[in-house]
Amino acid sequence: MPTDETRNLVESLSGFGIPQDEIARLVGVDPKTLRFHYVDQIELGSIKATAKVAQNLFTMACKPTREGLSAAIFWLKVRAGWSEYTPRPRGEEPLGKKESAEREALTAGDGTEWGRLVN
Repeated sequence: MPTDETRNLVESLSGFGIPQDEIARLVGVDPKTLRFHYVDQIELGSIKATAKVAQNLFTMACKPTREGLSAAIFWLKVRAGWSEYTPRPRGEEPLGKKESAEREALTAGDGTEWGRLVN
């Protein structure tokens, strides 16, 4: 039967990313028994650990230091989807030579007396 001590141990080890088979061996139960009796500790351990790391990263990202800048960039890439590898939206792609020449030819007379005559 689970005790407070084993519940805390399972929660901590789960938060550290230790595989369930290894946690079960350390606690002295079968992996299926571990998952049955410690389901909350397994889930909460990971959630609590991630929350602590995120809190620490956020605190670092808000500091005006070199480490803060690195943390802020990481945070924005992971949380806000920023990426230097993300393709630009379709409307922002640079035009090729032919497309650029076509666009210039169509708008060459804009704002001139010739433009009024052609259009």
